[in-house]
Amino acid sequence: MGLRLGDTAPDFQAETTKGPIKFHEWVGNSWAILFSHPGDFTPVCTTELAEVARRAPDFEKRNVKLIGISANGLSDHEKWVEDINDWGAQYGPTNVQFPIIADPDRQISTLYDMLDYQDATNRDAKGLPFTIRTVFIIDPKKTIRLTIAYPASTGRNFDEIIRCVRSLQIGDKYRVTTPVNWNKGDDVIVHPSVSNEEAKTLFPEFKIHKPYLRTTPLKVE
Repeated sequence: MGLRLGDTAPDFQAETTKGPIKFHEWVGNSWAILFSHPGDFTPVCTTELAEVARRAPDFEKRNVKLIGISANGLSDHEKWVEDINDWGAQYGPTNVQFPIIADPDRQISTLYDMLDYQDATNRDAKGLPFTIRTVFIIDPKKTIRLTIAYPASTGRNFDEIIRCVRSLQIGDKYRVTTPVNWNKGDDVIVHPSVSNEEAKTLFPEFKIHKPYLRTTPLKVE
C-alpha cells in the first residue's frame, strides 16, 4: 500500500549534492518539499529545477526546505546542476542551492512509492523502473500533508505548490480552510469545528452563507 496523507514521511539516509543527510534530522522544525525526477538531463525536469531555484526565497520565507531526488548518481547530478543554472539564466538569476538526492538504485523512490507502474516495460538501461514525478509536502511533525503526481509530459506548477503550502500553514494557525481557487488575500472558510460564538471572537467579520459554509477575510502574509 502506498503512502497516504497523514502518514509519517519515511525516514532515510542518503547522499546528496550538499553532502550526506538523515532526512528527518535534515527537515528539523521546518516544512519540507520532496520532489522527484525520473532522471538527470531530462527536458521537463530541467525547467522545473531552474524554476524552483529561482523561487527558493518564496519557500524560505514560509519556512520550507526544498529537496529533489533523481535516479542518478552524484556525478551526474553535479553536471546537471550546471545545465539547470545555464538554462534558467535566460529567465533570471538561477543558482541551485537545495540538495538533490542520489538514488540510482531506486531505494528511496521505492520507499516513497514513486515508481511508474503504468507500463511494466517502462524501464531504464539497467532494467529498473522509471520514477514518476511526485511532490510531497511534509510538515515539521514529519507528516505527509499533500502529494501530487505528474506525468512525464506535464511540467509542475510551482505557483500551485506555493499556494498549497500557504493554505496548509494558515489552516494550521488560524482554524480555517480555503475555498476553490483560493489565493492570498481572498476570503477563507471558517473551520467547521469553530462554533458561531467562537467565530464572533476569532473572526469578527465572518459571514454565514449556509449553516455549514461561513467565510471571513484573513489578512496574513
